[in-house]
Amino acid sequence: MKRVAVIAAAVLVTATLVTPAQAGQEGSTGPQAEYVVLYKEGTGLQAARQAIEAAGGTLVRENSAVGVATIATTNADFAAALSASAAIEGVAHNRSIGTVPTTARSTAAVRKAIEARAVEQAGDGAPAATTFGRPGPAAEPLAELQWDMKQINATAGGAHRYEQGDPGVLVGVLDTGVDGSHPDIAPNFNRALSRNFTVDIPVDANGAVVDGPCEAEADRSCEDPADVDENQHGTHVASAIASPINRLGVAGVAPKVSIVNLRVGQDSGYFFLQPSVDALTYAGDHGIDVINMSYYIDPWLFNCTDNPADSAADRAEQATVIKATQRALDYAHRKGVTLVSAAGNGASDYTKEIVDASSPDFASVPGEAPYSRTIPPSCISMPSEGDHVISVSSTGISKRKAYYSDYGNGYIDVAAPGGDVYDTPGNTRDVTRATLAAYPKALAEARGQLNPDGTPNVTNVVRDCRGSVCAYYTYLQGTSMASPRTVGVAALIIGKYGHRDRAHGGKTLSPSVVETVLKGSATRTACPTPPAFTYTRHLPDGTTATDTHVCEGNRTRNGFYGRGIVDALDAIR
Repeated sequence: MKRVAVIAAAVLVTATLVTPAQAGQEGSTGPQAEYVVLYKEGTGLQAARQAIEAAGGTLVRENSAVGVATIATTNADFAAALSASAAIEGVAHNRSIGTVPTTARSTAAVRKAIEARAVEQAGDGAPAATTFGRPGPAAEPLAELQWDMKQINATAGGAHRYEQGDPGVLVGVLDTGVDGSHPDIAPNFNRALSRNFTVDIPVDANGAVVDGPCEAEADRSCEDPADVDENQHGTHVASAIASPINRLGVAGVAPKVSIVNLRVGQDSGYFFLQPSVDALTYAGDHGIDVINMSYYIDPWLFNCTDNPADSAADRAEQATVIKATQRALDYAHRKGVTLVSAAGNGASDYTKEIVDASSPDFASVPGEAPYSRTIPPSCISMPSEGDHVISVSSTGISKRKAYYSDYGNGYIDVAAPGGDVYDTPGNTRDVTRATLAAYPKALAEARGQLNPDGTPNVTNVVRDCRGSVCAYYTYLQGTSMASPRTVGVAALIIGKYGHRDRAHGGKTLSPSVVETVLKGSATRTACPTPPAFTYTRHLPDGTTATDTHVCEGNRTRNGFYGRGIVDALDAIR
Protein backbone atom coordinates (compact mmCIF):
# COMPACT_ATOMS: atom_id res chain seq x y z
CA MET A 1 0.00 0.00 0.00
CA LYS A 2 1.35 3.43 -0.88
CA ARG A 3 1.04 6.85 0.54
CA VAL A 4 0.66 10.63 0.25
CA ALA A 5 2.98 13.64 0.12
CA VAL A 6 3.46 16.87 2.04
CA ILE A 7 3.98 20.25 0.39
CA ALA A 8 7.41 21.80 0.71
CA ALA A 9 7.75 24.79 3.04
CA ALA A 10 8.46 27.12 0.15
CA VAL A 11 5.05 26.60 -1.37
CA LEU A 12 2.83 26.52 1.70
CA VAL A 13 -0.18 28.73 2.29
CA THR A 14 0.73 32.39 2.08
CA ALA A 15 -0.06 32.89 5.76
CA THR A 16 1.68 29.68 6.85
CA LEU A 17 5.05 29.82 8.55
CA VAL A 18 7.43 26.98 9.29
CA THR A 19 9.59 28.01 12.23
CA PRO A 20 12.08 25.68 13.95
CA ALA A 21 11.38 26.39 17.61
CA GLN A 22 13.75 24.94 20.18
CA ALA A 23 12.35 22.43 22.61
CA GLY A 24 11.99 23.87 26.06
CA GLN A 25 11.33 22.27 29.44
CA GLU A 26 9.91 18.78 29.20
CA GLY A 27 8.01 16.44 31.45
CA SER A 28 8.27 12.65 31.17
CA THR A 29 9.98 11.57 27.98
CA GLY A 30 8.15 9.34 25.50
CA PRO A 31 8.34 8.43 21.84
CA GLN A 32 8.23 11.32 19.41
CA ALA A 33 4.66 12.24 18.47
CA GLU A 34 2.81 15.04 16.72
CA TYR A 35 0.03 17.27 18.01
CA VAL A 36 -2.19 19.87 16.41
CA VAL A 37 -2.43 22.97 18.59
CA LEU A 38 -5.17 25.59 18.29
CA TYR A 39 -4.17 29.09 19.32
CA LYS A 40 -6.63 31.20 21.28
CA GLU A 41 -8.22 33.83 19.05
CA GLY A 42 -6.68 37.26 19.58
CA THR A 43 -3.45 35.77 20.91
CA GLY A 44 -0.20 36.92 19.35
CA LEU A 45 1.78 34.29 17.51
CA GLN A 46 4.83 34.82 19.69
CA ALA A 47 2.91 34.10 22.90
CA ALA A 48 1.57 30.84 21.49
CA ARG A 49 5.00 29.80 20.24
CA GLN A 50 6.55 30.51 23.61
CA ALA A 51 3.92 28.36 25.35
CA ILE A 52 4.60 25.51 22.94
CA GLU A 53 8.36 25.80 23.47
CA ALA A 54 7.96 25.84 27.23
CA ALA A 55 5.94 22.61 27.03
CA GLY A 56 8.72 20.89 25.11
CA GLY A 57 7.30 21.22 21.63
CA THR A 58 8.99 21.94 18.31
CA LEU A 59 7.04 23.86 15.68
CA VAL A 60 6.72 21.79 12.48
CA ARG A 61 4.10 23.78 10.62
CA GLU A 62 2.09 26.86 11.48
CA ASN A 63 -1.02 28.20 9.80
CA SER A 64 -1.18 31.74 11.08
CA ALA A 65 -4.34 32.53 9.09
CA VAL A 66 -6.46 30.50 11.49
CA GLY A 67 -4.03 29.87 14.36
CA VAL A 68 -3.35 26.15 13.96
CA ALA A 69 0.06 24.50 14.26
CA THR A 70 1.56 21.03 14.06
CA ILE A 71 3.98 20.32 16.88
CA ALA A 72 6.51 17.52 17.37
CA THR A 73 7.46 16.53 20.89
CA THR A 74 8.84 13.74 23.03
CA ASN A 75 7.12 15.14 26.13
CA ALA A 76 4.50 12.58 27.10
CA ASP A 77 2.73 15.31 29.15
CA PHE A 78 2.71 17.87 26.36
CA ALA A 79 -1.09 18.27 26.16
CA ALA A 80 -1.41 18.66 29.91
CA ALA A 81 1.45 21.14 29.98
CA LEU A 82 -0.34 23.37 27.46
CA SER A 83 -3.81 23.09 28.99
CA ALA A 84 -3.25 25.94 31.44
CA SER A 85 -1.78 28.35 28.91
CA ALA A 86 -3.83 31.47 28.22
CA ALA A 87 -2.47 31.47 24.66
CA ILE A 88 -3.76 28.00 23.73
CA GLU A 89 -7.36 26.97 23.11
CA GLY A 90 -6.97 23.28 22.30
CA VAL A 91 -4.62 20.37 21.66
CA ALA A 92 -5.24 17.23 19.62
CA HIS A 93 -3.11 14.24 18.75
CA ASN A 94 -2.09 14.36 15.12
CA ARG A 95 -0.19 11.17 14.36
CA SER A 96 2.66 8.99 15.51
CA ILE A 97 6.13 9.35 14.03
CA GLY A 98 8.21 6.28 13.38
CA THR A 99 9.32 3.52 11.06
CA VAL A 100 7.65 0.21 10.30
CA PRO A 101 8.73 -2.43 12.81
CA THR A 102 9.49 -5.94 11.64
CA THR A 103 6.46 -7.23 13.56
CA ALA A 104 4.01 -4.60 12.30
CA ARG A 105 0.38 -5.66 12.59
CA SER A 106 -2.37 -5.28 10.00
CA THR A 107 -5.03 -2.59 10.16
CA ALA A 108 -7.42 -4.56 7.93
CA ALA A 109 -10.37 -4.34 10.30
CA VAL A 110 -10.04 -0.60 10.80
CA ARG A 111 -9.46 0.00 7.10
CA LYS A 112 -12.56 -2.02 6.27
CA ALA A 113 -14.62 0.18 8.57
CA ILE A 114 -13.18 3.36 7.08
CA GLU A 115 -13.70 2.22 3.50
CA ALA A 116 -17.33 1.40 4.26
CA ARG A 117 -17.87 5.05 5.12
CA ALA A 118 -15.37 6.79 2.86
CA VAL A 119 -16.27 4.99 -0.35
CA GLU A 120 -17.95 1.70 -1.12
CA GLN A 121 -16.02 -0.29 -3.68
CA ALA A 122 -18.35 -1.41 -6.43
CA GLY A 123 -16.21 -4.50 -7.06
CA ASP A 124 -16.99 -7.07 -9.69
CA GLY A 125 -20.57 -7.58 -10.82
CA ALA A 126 -22.56 -7.59 -14.01
CA PRO A 127 -20.18 -7.26 -16.99
CA ALA A 128 -19.94 -3.61 -17.93
CA ALA A 129 -19.86 -4.39 -21.65
CA THR A 130 -23.44 -5.63 -21.55
CA THR A 131 -24.68 -2.14 -20.71
CA PHE A 132 -23.02 -0.35 -23.60
CA GLY A 133 -25.28 1.59 -25.92
CA ARG A 134 -24.46 3.77 -28.89
CA PRO A 135 -23.63 7.29 -27.67
CA GLY A 136 -25.21 10.28 -29.34
CA PRO A 137 -23.27 12.22 -31.97
CA ALA A 138 -21.99 14.82 -29.47
CA ALA A 139 -21.58 12.46 -26.52
CA GLU A 140 -18.41 10.86 -25.17
CA PRO A 141 -17.79 7.18 -26.01
CA LEU A 142 -18.79 5.89 -22.56
CA ALA A 143 -21.71 8.29 -22.11
CA GLU A 144 -24.27 5.48 -22.13
CA LEU A 145 -22.65 4.09 -18.97
CA GLN A 146 -23.13 7.43 -17.21
CA TRP A 147 -26.70 7.05 -15.95
CA ASP A 148 -25.71 9.47 -13.17
CA MET A 149 -25.13 12.33 -15.62
CA LYS A 150 -28.47 11.66 -17.28
CA GLN A 151 -30.17 11.88 -13.89
CA ILE A 152 -28.94 15.46 -13.39
CA ASN A 153 -29.06 16.50 -17.08
CA ALA A 154 -25.29 16.94 -17.33
CA THR A 155 -25.25 15.51 -20.85
CA ALA A 156 -24.46 16.52 -24.42
CA GLY A 157 -28.14 17.10 -25.06
CA GLY A 158 -28.71 18.75 -21.70
CA ALA A 159 -26.58 21.27 -19.83
CA HIS A 160 -23.53 20.82 -22.07
CA ARG A 161 -25.42 22.29 -25.02
CA TYR A 162 -25.53 25.60 -23.19
CA GLU A 163 -22.74 25.64 -20.60
CA GLN A 164 -19.65 23.45 -20.18
CA GLY A 165 -17.90 25.53 -17.58
CA ASP A 166 -15.10 28.06 -17.74
CA PRO A 167 -11.36 27.32 -17.36
CA GLY A 168 -11.19 30.34 -15.09
CA VAL A 169 -13.37 28.51 -12.57
CA LEU A 170 -11.02 26.69 -10.18
CA VAL A 171 -12.29 23.54 -8.45
CA GLY A 172 -10.29 22.24 -5.51
CA VAL A 173 -10.33 18.50 -4.84
CA LEU A 174 -9.47 17.86 -1.18
CA ASP A 175 -8.81 14.14 -1.35
CA THR A 176 -6.18 11.41 -1.73
CA GLY A 177 -4.65 13.15 -4.73
CA VAL A 178 -5.46 13.40 -8.44
CA ASP A 179 -3.76 11.53 -11.27
CA GLY A 180 -2.87 14.60 -13.29
CA SER A 181 -1.52 12.48 -16.15
CA HIS A 182 -4.78 10.59 -16.73
CA PRO A 183 -5.76 11.30 -20.37
CA ASP A 184 -9.30 12.21 -19.31
CA ILE A 185 -8.16 14.63 -16.59
CA ALA A 186 -4.88 16.10 -17.87
CA PRO A 187 -6.43 18.73 -20.22
CA ASN A 188 -8.17 20.38 -17.23
CA PHE A 189 -5.53 19.77 -14.55
CA ASN A 190 -3.97 22.90 -13.05
CA ARG A 191 -0.52 21.65 -12.10
CA ALA A 192 0.77 25.07 -11.06
CA LEU A 193 -1.75 25.52 -8.26
CA SER A 194 -1.92 21.88 -7.12
CA ARG A 195 -0.35 21.09 -3.74
CA ASN A 196 0.16 18.27 -1.25
CA PHE A 197 -0.51 19.03 2.40
CA THR A 198 0.27 15.67 3.96
CA VAL A 199 3.03 13.09 4.18
CA ASP A 200 2.99 9.28 4.20
CA ILE A 201 2.62 7.61 7.60
CA PRO A 202 4.50 4.30 7.79
CA VAL A 203 2.90 3.00 11.00
CA ASP A 204 0.55 4.02 13.81
CA ALA A 205 1.37 4.21 17.51
CA ASN A 206 0.38 0.56 18.00
CA GLY A 207 2.86 -0.60 15.36
CA ALA A 208 0.15 -1.31 12.80
CA VAL A 209 0.96 -0.60 9.18
CA VAL A 210 -0.78 2.49 7.83
CA ASP A 211 0.90 3.54 4.57
CA GLY A 212 3.90 1.25 4.84
CA PRO A 213 7.64 1.88 4.59
CA CYS A 214 8.82 4.90 2.63
CA GLU A 215 11.50 2.83 0.93
CA ALA A 216 8.75 0.78 -0.74
CA GLU A 217 7.81 3.86 -2.78
CA ALA A 218 9.06 4.17 -6.33
CA ASP A 219 11.01 7.26 -5.29
CA ARG A 220 11.89 5.74 -1.88
CA SER A 221 10.30 8.75 -0.23
CA CYS A 222 7.27 9.46 1.94
CA GLU A 223 6.67 12.63 -0.07
CA ASP A 224 4.82 12.31 -3.39
CA PRO A 225 4.39 14.91 -6.13
CA ALA A 226 1.17 16.88 -6.45
CA ASP A 227 -0.09 15.03 -9.52
CA VAL A 228 -0.41 11.44 -8.30
CA ASP A 229 -3.12 9.40 -6.62
CA GLU A 230 -2.13 6.06 -5.15
CA ASN A 231 -5.59 5.40 -3.72
CA GLN A 232 -8.02 6.08 -6.67
CA HIS A 233 -10.59 8.04 -4.66
CA GLY A 234 -9.44 11.55 -5.58
CA THR A 235 -9.04 10.72 -9.26
CA HIS A 236 -12.58 9.37 -9.44
CA VAL A 237 -13.87 12.54 -7.78
CA ALA A 238 -11.93 14.86 -10.12
CA SER A 239 -13.14 12.99 -13.20
CA ALA A 240 -16.77 13.24 -12.14
CA ILE A 241 -16.38 17.00 -11.83
CA ALA A 242 -14.37 17.88 -14.92
CA SER A 243 -13.38 15.13 -17.34
CA PRO A 244 -13.22 17.01 -20.67
CA ILE A 245 -15.21 16.43 -23.85
CA ASN A 246 -12.37 15.00 -25.93
CA ARG A 247 -13.79 11.92 -27.66
CA LEU A 248 -12.31 9.72 -24.95
CA GLY A 249 -14.08 7.93 -22.13
CA VAL A 250 -16.47 10.03 -20.05
CA ALA A 251 -17.40 13.67 -19.55
CA GLY A 252 -17.63 15.37 -16.17
CA VAL A 253 -20.45 17.62 -15.05
CA ALA A 254 -18.39 20.72 -15.89
CA PRO A 255 -16.02 19.55 -18.66
CA LYS A 256 -14.15 22.86 -19.13
CA VAL A 257 -13.42 23.95 -15.56
CA SER A 258 -9.97 23.61 -13.99
CA ILE A 259 -9.11 20.96 -11.41
CA VAL A 260 -6.72 21.85 -8.57
CA ASN A 261 -5.40 18.94 -6.52
CA LEU A 262 -5.33 19.94 -2.84
CA ARG A 263 -4.18 16.68 -1.36
CA VAL A 264 -5.17 16.16 2.27
CA GLY A 265 -5.71 12.39 2.48
CA GLN A 266 -3.30 9.53 3.04
CA ASP A 267 -3.16 6.80 0.43
CA SER A 268 -4.55 4.52 3.14
CA GLY A 269 -7.66 6.70 3.36
CA TYR A 270 -7.07 8.69 6.53
CA PHE A 271 -7.70 12.44 6.57
CA PHE A 272 -6.21 14.46 9.40
CA LEU A 273 -6.83 17.91 10.84
CA GLN A 274 -3.78 20.01 9.91
CA PRO A 275 -3.79 19.11 6.18
CA SER A 276 -7.49 19.95 5.96
CA VAL A 277 -6.99 23.30 7.69
CA ASP A 278 -4.03 24.15 5.46
CA ALA A 279 -5.86 23.20 2.25
CA LEU A 280 -8.91 25.26 3.18
CA THR A 281 -6.86 28.38 3.87
CA TYR A 282 -4.82 27.80 0.72
CA ALA A 283 -8.05 27.60 -1.27
CA GLY A 284 -9.18 30.90 0.18
CA ASP A 285 -5.86 32.60 -0.53
CA HIS A 286 -5.49 31.36 -4.11
CA GLY A 287 -8.88 32.03 -5.66
CA ILE A 288 -10.30 28.51 -5.58
CA ASP A 289 -14.01 28.87 -6.36
CA VAL A 290 -15.51 25.62 -5.06
CA ILE A 291 -14.08 22.63 -3.23
CA ASN A 292 -15.11 19.01 -2.79
CA MET A 293 -14.62 17.25 0.56
CA SER A 294 -15.61 13.58 0.32
CA TYR A 295 -14.31 12.52 3.72
CA TYR A 296 -14.50 13.10 7.45
CA ILE A 297 -11.58 14.25 9.59
CA ASP A 298 -9.97 11.36 11.47
CA PRO A 299 -9.76 9.92 14.00
CA TRP A 300 -13.30 10.74 15.20
CA LEU A 301 -16.28 10.11 12.92
CA PHE A 302 -18.27 12.24 15.37
CA ASN A 303 -16.70 14.90 17.58
CA CYS A 304 -18.33 15.28 20.99
CA THR A 305 -17.37 17.79 23.66
CA ASP A 306 -19.26 16.27 26.60
CA ASN A 307 -19.79 12.57 25.90
CA PRO A 308 -19.56 10.63 29.19
CA ALA A 309 -17.96 7.71 27.35
CA ASP A 310 -14.92 9.86 26.50
CA SER A 311 -11.97 10.77 28.68
CA ALA A 312 -11.29 14.42 29.41
CA ALA A 313 -8.35 14.33 27.01
CA ASP A 314 -10.48 12.86 24.22
CA ARG A 315 -13.19 15.47 24.77
CA ALA A 316 -10.60 18.23 24.53
CA GLU A 317 -9.19 16.67 21.37
CA GLN A 318 -12.62 16.52 19.69
CA ALA A 319 -13.38 20.10 20.68
CA THR A 320 -10.14 21.12 19.01
CA VAL A 321 -11.12 19.33 15.79
CA ILE A 322 -14.46 21.18 15.74
CA LYS A 323 -13.02 24.63 16.46
CA ALA A 324 -9.99 24.39 14.18
CA THR A 325 -11.97 23.01 11.25
CA GLN A 326 -14.68 25.63 11.63
CA ARG A 327 -12.13 28.44 11.68
CA ALA A 328 -10.70 27.16 8.40
CA LEU A 329 -14.17 26.72 6.85
CA ASP A 330 -15.08 30.27 7.89
CA TYR A 331 -11.85 31.58 6.41
CA ALA A 332 -12.39 29.89 3.04
CA HIS A 333 -16.04 30.95 2.91
CA ARG A 334 -15.12 34.59 3.61
CA LYS A 335 -12.63 34.41 0.76
CA GLY A 336 -15.29 33.25 -1.71
CA VAL A 337 -14.97 29.46 -1.64
CA THR A 338 -18.16 27.39 -2.01
CA LEU A 339 -17.84 24.40 0.34
CA VAL A 340 -19.38 21.02 -0.54
CA SER A 341 -19.09 17.75 1.41
CA ALA A 342 -20.26 14.15 1.21
CA ALA A 343 -22.87 13.33 3.86
CA GLY A 344 -21.34 9.96 4.77
CA ASN A 345 -21.97 6.28 4.13
CA GLY A 346 -23.08 5.06 7.54
CA ALA A 347 -26.81 4.65 6.67
CA SER A 348 -27.63 6.78 9.73
CA ASP A 349 -29.98 9.67 10.51
CA TYR A 350 -27.67 12.37 11.84
CA THR A 351 -30.56 14.12 13.57
CA LYS A 352 -31.16 11.11 15.85
CA GLU A 353 -29.19 9.38 18.56
CA ILE A 354 -26.99 6.66 17.07
CA VAL A 355 -24.19 4.33 18.20
CA ASP A 356 -20.68 4.60 16.75
CA ALA A 357 -18.11 1.89 17.44
CA SER A 358 -15.51 2.99 14.87
CA SER A 359 -13.76 5.85 16.66
CA PRO A 360 -10.99 6.66 17.26
CA ASP A 361 -10.00 4.87 14.09
CA PHE A 362 -6.30 5.79 14.26
CA ALA A 363 -3.94 5.05 17.13
CA SER A 364 -2.10 8.26 18.03
CA VAL A 365 -0.86 6.81 21.31
CA PRO A 366 -0.01 3.20 22.20
CA GLY A 367 -3.02 1.11 23.18
CA GLU A 368 -5.58 3.41 21.59
CA ALA A 369 -8.44 1.55 19.88
CA PRO A 370 -12.04 2.18 18.78
CA TYR A 371 -14.79 1.82 21.38
CA SER A 372 -18.58 2.03 21.38
CA ARG A 373 -20.20 5.40 22.11
CA THR A 374 -23.77 6.65 22.06
CA ILE A 375 -23.78 9.70 19.78
CA PRO A 376 -26.43 12.40 20.34
CA PRO A 377 -27.28 14.86 17.54
CA SER A 378 -25.17 17.51 19.31
CA CYS A 379 -21.98 15.70 18.27
CA ILE A 380 -20.51 16.94 15.00
CA SER A 381 -18.95 15.16 12.04
CA MET A 382 -16.45 17.41 10.28
CA PRO A 383 -16.47 18.86 7.69
CA SER A 384 -19.97 17.80 6.58
CA GLU A 385 -21.74 19.37 9.59
CA GLY A 386 -19.67 22.53 9.61
CA ASP A 387 -21.19 25.96 9.07
CA HIS A 388 -21.32 27.10 5.40
CA VAL A 389 -20.93 23.51 4.14
CA ILE A 390 -23.38 22.04 1.61
CA SER A 391 -23.98 18.42 2.66
CA VAL A 392 -24.89 15.94 -0.10
CA SER A 393 -26.72 12.60 0.13
CA SER A 394 -26.54 9.92 -2.54
CA THR A 395 -29.14 8.54 -4.95
CA GLY A 396 -29.26 5.39 -7.06
CA ILE A 397 -30.35 4.94 -10.66
CA SER A 398 -34.06 4.91 -9.69
CA LYS A 399 -33.54 8.16 -7.74
CA ARG A 400 -34.13 6.43 -4.43
CA LYS A 401 -31.78 7.43 -1.62
CA ALA A 402 -28.88 4.97 -1.74
CA TYR A 403 -29.03 2.28 0.94
CA TYR A 404 -25.71 3.36 2.54
CA SER A 405 -26.25 7.13 2.44
CA ASP A 406 -26.49 9.04 5.69
CA TYR A 407 -29.52 11.32 5.94
CA GLY A 408 -31.50 13.58 8.25
CA ASN A 409 -33.98 16.44 7.92
CA GLY A 410 -31.92 19.57 8.45
CA TYR A 411 -28.63 17.76 7.80
CA ILE A 412 -28.95 17.06 4.08
CA ASP A 413 -28.90 20.12 1.82
CA VAL A 414 -29.21 18.46 -1.61
CA ALA A 415 -28.91 15.02 -3.18
CA ALA A 416 -26.99 13.78 -6.22
CA PRO A 417 -26.30 10.44 -7.90
CA GLY A 418 -23.59 8.47 -6.12
CA GLY A 419 -24.64 4.96 -7.11
CA ASP A 420 -26.39 2.02 -5.48
CA VAL A 421 -25.43 -1.41 -6.80
CA TYR A 422 -28.59 -2.92 -5.24
CA ASP A 423 -30.94 -0.44 -6.89
CA THR A 424 -32.09 -3.14 -9.30
CA PRO A 425 -35.47 -4.78 -10.04
CA GLY A 426 -34.57 -7.84 -7.98
CA ASN A 427 -32.44 -6.07 -5.36
CA THR A 428 -29.46 -8.08 -6.57
CA ARG A 429 -26.02 -6.65 -7.12
CA ASP A 430 -25.11 -4.94 -10.42
CA VAL A 431 -21.81 -3.09 -10.64
CA THR A 432 -23.09 -0.80 -13.41
CA ARG A 433 -25.51 0.80 -10.93
CA ALA A 434 -22.46 2.43 -9.31
CA THR A 435 -20.87 5.46 -10.99
CA LEU A 436 -18.13 5.34 -13.62
CA ALA A 437 -15.17 7.74 -13.64
CA ALA A 438 -11.41 7.85 -14.23
CA TYR A 439 -9.04 5.31 -12.70
CA PRO A 440 -5.21 5.57 -12.58
CA LYS A 441 -3.60 3.03 -14.92
CA ALA A 442 -0.78 2.50 -12.43
CA LEU A 443 -3.26 1.20 -9.86
CA ALA A 444 -4.96 -1.10 -12.35
CA GLU A 445 -1.55 -2.57 -13.19
CA ALA A 446 -0.44 -2.84 -9.57
CA ARG A 447 -3.67 -4.61 -8.61
CA GLY A 448 -3.37 -7.14 -11.45
CA GLN A 449 -6.54 -5.94 -13.17
CA LEU A 450 -5.09 -5.79 -16.69
CA ASN A 451 -4.20 -8.49 -19.19
CA PRO A 452 -0.81 -8.36 -20.96
CA ASP A 453 -2.45 -6.55 -23.88
CA GLY A 454 -3.83 -3.85 -21.57
CA THR A 455 -7.46 -4.98 -21.60
CA PRO A 456 -9.17 -5.24 -18.19
CA ASN A 457 -9.61 -8.70 -16.66
CA VAL A 458 -12.21 -7.57 -14.11
CA THR A 459 -15.70 -6.30 -14.83
CA ASN A 460 -15.54 -3.15 -12.71
CA VAL A 461 -12.76 -1.64 -14.85
CA VAL A 462 -13.46 -0.23 -18.32
CA ARG A 463 -10.94 0.84 -20.95
CA ASP A 464 -11.49 3.30 -23.79
CA CYS A 465 -8.98 4.25 -26.48
CA ARG A 466 -8.67 7.11 -28.94
CA GLY A 467 -6.05 6.06 -31.43
CA SER A 468 -2.97 5.06 -29.45
CA VAL A 469 -4.15 6.81 -26.27
CA CYS A 470 -6.01 4.55 -23.83
CA ALA A 471 -7.56 5.44 -20.49
CA TYR A 472 -9.10 3.44 -17.67
CA TYR A 473 -12.25 3.94 -15.65
CA THR A 474 -13.79 2.17 -12.67
CA TYR A 475 -17.13 1.92 -10.88
CA LEU A 476 -17.43 3.31 -7.34
CA GLN A 477 -20.42 4.17 -5.19
CA GLY A 478 -20.80 6.39 -2.17
CA THR A 479 -21.76 9.87 -1.05
CA SER A 480 -18.13 10.49 -2.03
CA MET A 481 -19.37 10.21 -5.61
CA ALA A 482 -22.54 12.29 -5.08
CA SER A 483 -20.65 15.26 -3.66
CA PRO A 484 -18.43 15.92 -6.74
CA ARG A 485 -21.44 15.84 -9.05
CA THR A 486 -22.90 18.61 -6.90
CA VAL A 487 -19.58 20.45 -7.07
CA GLY A 488 -19.71 20.17 -10.86
CA VAL A 489 -23.11 21.84 -10.92
CA ALA A 490 -21.81 24.57 -8.60
CA ALA A 491 -18.88 25.11 -11.00
CA LEU A 492 -21.30 25.50 -13.92
CA ILE A 493 -23.23 28.08 -11.89
CA ILE A 494 -20.05 30.07 -11.27
CA GLY A 495 -19.11 29.84 -14.95
CA LYS A 496 -22.56 31.00 -16.03
CA TYR A 497 -23.27 33.75 -13.52
CA GLY A 498 -19.86 34.64 -12.09
CA HIS A 499 -17.94 37.85 -12.63
CA ARG A 500 -14.26 38.61 -13.08
CA ASP A 501 -12.08 37.85 -10.08
CA ARG A 502 -9.94 40.99 -9.86
CA ALA A 503 -7.66 39.49 -7.21
CA HIS A 504 -6.85 36.15 -8.82
CA GLY A 505 -8.14 36.26 -12.39
CA GLY A 506 -10.78 33.92 -13.77
CA LYS A 507 -14.29 34.10 -12.37
CA THR A 508 -15.80 34.31 -8.94
CA LEU A 509 -19.26 34.24 -7.37
CA SER A 510 -20.40 34.62 -3.79
CA PRO A 511 -20.82 31.20 -2.10
CA SER A 512 -24.23 32.28 -0.82
CA VAL A 513 -25.38 32.99 -4.38
CA VAL A 514 -24.01 29.65 -5.60
CA GLU A 515 -25.84 27.83 -2.81
CA THR A 516 -29.08 29.69 -3.51
CA VAL A 517 -29.01 28.81 -7.22
CA LEU A 518 -27.95 25.23 -6.50
CA LYS A 519 -30.80 24.61 -4.08
CA GLY A 520 -33.32 26.65 -6.04
CA SER A 521 -32.70 24.70 -9.25
CA ALA A 522 -32.67 21.25 -7.62
CA THR A 523 -35.52 18.91 -8.53
CA ARG A 524 -37.89 18.76 -5.59
CA THR A 525 -38.15 15.12 -4.55
CA ALA A 526 -40.64 13.95 -1.96
CA CYS A 527 -40.14 11.29 0.68
CA PRO A 528 -41.13 7.77 -0.35
CA THR A 529 -44.63 6.55 0.49
CA PRO A 530 -44.70 5.31 3.18
CA PRO A 531 -41.83 7.41 4.55
CA ALA A 532 -40.36 4.38 6.32
CA PHE A 533 -38.51 2.84 3.37
CA THR A 534 -37.14 -0.69 3.67
CA TYR A 535 -34.04 -1.60 1.66
CA THR A 536 -33.67 -5.24 0.68
CA ARG A 537 -30.31 -6.47 -0.60
CA HIS A 538 -29.63 -9.99 -1.84
CA LEU A 539 -25.93 -10.27 -1.12
CA PRO A 540 -23.38 -12.22 -3.19
CA ASP A 541 -22.89 -14.74 -0.35
CA GLY A 542 -26.52 -15.80 -0.62
CA THR A 543 -27.79 -13.93 2.44
CA THR A 544 -30.34 -11.11 2.47
CA ALA A 545 -30.00 -7.84 4.34
CA THR A 546 -32.83 -5.44 5.18
CA ASP A 547 -32.69 -1.94 6.66
CA THR A 548 -35.45 0.61 7.21
CA HIS A 549 -34.78 4.35 6.99
CA VAL A 550 -37.43 6.93 7.84
CA CYS A 551 -37.66 10.05 5.70
CA GLU A 552 -38.90 13.13 7.57
CA GLY A 553 -40.03 16.38 5.97
CA ASN A 554 -41.97 17.38 2.88
CA ARG A 555 -41.39 17.72 -0.84
CA THR A 556 -39.69 21.10 -0.41
CA ARG A 557 -37.18 19.86 2.15
CA ASN A 558 -36.68 16.44 3.69
CA GLY A 559 -34.12 14.16 5.24
CA PHE A 560 -33.42 12.01 2.16
CA TYR A 561 -33.03 14.68 -0.53
CA GLY A 562 -32.76 18.02 1.26
CA ARG A 563 -33.95 20.66 -1.22
CA GLY A 564 -33.93 18.08 -4.03
CA ILE A 565 -31.68 16.33 -6.56
CA VAL A 566 -29.30 18.78 -8.22
CA ASP A 567 -29.97 19.58 -11.89
CA ALA A 568 -27.21 20.95 -14.12
CA LEU A 569 -29.56 22.10 -16.88
CA ASP A 570 -31.97 23.98 -14.63
CA ALA A 571 -29.06 25.52 -12.74
CA ILE A 572 -27.72 27.28 -15.83
CA ARG A 573 -31.11 28.18 -17.31
